[in-house]
Amino acid sequence: MVKMNSSEAKTDVILIGAGIMSATLVTILKELVPDWKITVFEKLETAGEESSNEWNNAGTGHAALCELNYTEERPDGSVDISKAIKINEQFQLSMQFWSYLVQKKLIRNPEDFIMALPHMSMVQGEQNVSFLKKRYEAMIQNPLFQGMEYSDDPAKLMEWIPLIMEGRSASEPKIAATKIDSGTDVNFGALTRILFDYLKGKNVTINYKHSVENMNRTSDGSWEMKVRNEQGRVERHTAKFVFIGGGGGSLHLLQKSGIPEGRNIGGFPVSGIFMVCNNPEVVEQHHAKVYGKAKVGAPPMSVPHLDTRFIDNKKSLLFGPFAGFSPKFLKTGSMFDLVTSVKPDNLVTMLSAGAKNMSLTKYLIEQVMLSKEKRMEELREFIPNARIQDWDLVVAGQRVQVIKDTEHGGKGTLQFGTEVISAADGSIAALLGASPGASTAVHVMLEVIQKCFPQHMKAWEPKILEMIPSYGKSLMTDPELLQQVHQSTAETLGLKKKEEKELAYN
Repeated sequence: MVKMNSSEAKTDVILIGAGIMSATLVTILKELVPDWKITVFEKLETAGEESSNEWNNAGTGHAALCELNYTEERPDGSVDISKAIKINEQFQLSMQFWSYLVQKKLIRNPEDFIMALPHMSMVQGEQNVSFLKKRYEAMIQNPLFQGMEYSDDPAKLMEWIPLIMEGRSASEPKIAATKIDSGTDVNFGALTRILFDYLKGKNVTINYKHSVENMNRTSDGSWEMKVRNEQGRVERHTAKFVFIGGGGGSLHLLQKSGIPEGRNIGGFPVSGIFMVCNNPEVVEQHHAKVYGKAKVGAPPMSVPHLDTRFIDNKKSLLFGPFAGFSPKFLKTGSMFDLVTSVKPDNLVTMLSAGAKNMSLTKYLIEQVMLSKEKRMEELREFIPNARIQDWDLVVAGQRVQVIKDTEHGGKGTLQFGTEVISAADGSIAALLGASPGASTAVHVMLEVIQKCFPQHMKAWEPKILEMIPSYGKSLMTDPELLQQVHQSTAETLGLKKKEEKELAYN
């Protein structure tokens, strides 16, 4: 506990990291309490350059429409779609909030960050085809997934995914796919920059090239930040509430906070590599996000997918990701990040996780050792006629998976998902984990607000409902509200118009 220094800069809220999560939280708070003074610290030169950047983020608009790892097969052979339902409803919150921002003209051109794009799942082999058919039959009964189609007819699949179907022989394993046209491609880097550009001058101070080095509680219960600016000088800033949204860097800052909720938590970094097509003729032959099944032992974030992307107003085609390993927690991090994250309180947790995940370690080592030709072989499982000269390698962002002790998994359980750790008094919250991440930013930030500002929720709820009509409700059990939300967001974000354009274009 330190005493307050009268020369310190005081603010109501401090956010660490200028990614999509911080951008979302600041934007929501400015709508709820415009007079609050908010300060953001980002160690890089601009917003959205690490995990949120378009080249570091899959940009799926994770709505659980195509990601097979969100729908597990039960021991009795049935398919559990509960996780897909949960993630889809969370993504709908993001769509509603973005629509509100467009309606209020806080976002001028939604096409700068979101485009309509079919989402597809594709599998090969009789066993996987059987699973996909059961998954489709379970999902199509749910109103959230209306419009999904299934086919194992080669002629229909040639219509849907010609680039994937061309060059296949009749003797190859059977292929099946599902397709839903209400999917999206979201450029979270662009959205982050749009939001921070809007926030300038709105009583929000954004400090780039500023690194938060330490933090302490003050005598009045505030948090004091030790911040090093771009000239190398140390600044002191205090706030009643702090949000740590620094991507992989959040774990170290959570540990420095010293809150008991941050104990016994570790992190395991997983890096990724994508292949990017450099041949415009090939790019134009594909128009969808197509997700396959992860290989045995692969982390969920390594599910192979062939993605149409819209980056810098240009249509691109990416395949991957190939998993890799680096001890860095951020792409711009330190080689000592993993080692320095091991503390006396999480040592046993980390060692237990290592012992439990030998197969994952083996898988990552194998992935690191892959040559470009070996990666091309995996690509040819999707595109049989792929040529090595048409594809380049791009290193994606780092993701740090949470390791913690759980009742279900025991000591050192590796978590795959997004997690908020907050102090009991609500004075500080940290975001950890990875996918679905950015796509569910609005849901996650509402969770932060509920946990950390419970005393304000009754007064804030009418405004939250204005921004997000389905807040606190289940779209799955309210078909009328679901239809209204789908129609409203599609029209406001221009997605219907874009779907028609793309159909005509193709």
